Amino acid sequence: MPTFLSSWSTVELVAVPTGAQLVLVAVITALASYFLGCFNGAVIVSKYILRDDVRNHGSGNAGLTNFYRTFGGPLTAVVILTDVLKAVLAVLLGQWLFGGWYVLGKYWAGLFCLLGHMFPCMFHFKGGKGILSGGTIAIMIDWRIALVVWGGFLILTILTRYVSLGSLWAGASFPFITWYCYPDPVIVVLGFACGGLVVWQHRANIKRLLSGTENKFSLHRKS
Repeated sequence: MPTFLSSWSTVELVAVPTGAQLVLVAVITALASYFLGCFNGAVIVSKYILRDDVRNHGSGNAGLTNFYRTFGGPLTAVVILTDVLKAVLAVLLGQWLFGGWYVLGKYWAGLFCLLGHMFPCMFHFKGGKGILSGGTIAIMIDWRIALVVWGGFLILTILTRYVSLGSLWAGASFPFITWYCYPDPVIVVLGFACGGLVVWQHRANIKRLLSGTENKFSLHRKS
């Protein structure tokens, strides 16, 4: 029995998909989570409500930070709600479909939700960097993981005013706290995949941080 299942005595009587059923569940979860992830709040609000694609401004990123810096205003809340809600729905779906292997289901759904957010097929595969959705996924998986990911993110962002630095902590720490909480090879691989995607999406930010040209966050958006 996998480590992530055997360590949870409360799920011993819950049905566990096996064989062809497990493959079907994995495919359905992956597809549904990916398409949920494709509903990028920043792109939807800017392109279809404001009629001004956020990807044509600032860093060109379809994420919350670039949206706020570019447009600001109450519609920022809509972006937040969209990116949080899709992550919640994806993880809940994975948890439900995977039954007794619900931890695996959470990670599996989370990974494909991030892929949809970062590479949305309906928006020419140009999406966001996955911090808000990824942070929501961390909360949905385990409070201990959320504490490490969000705690480091907030501390670094507040102290340095570099959102990207806090984001890099979130992506880099996610697989290691996963390893601590769920020391199962499959779960750890999925944790490294999720965290690795976040770090990879911030490669341009890493270059700017090293060169000293990265923009600091301000509550006052640019005019």
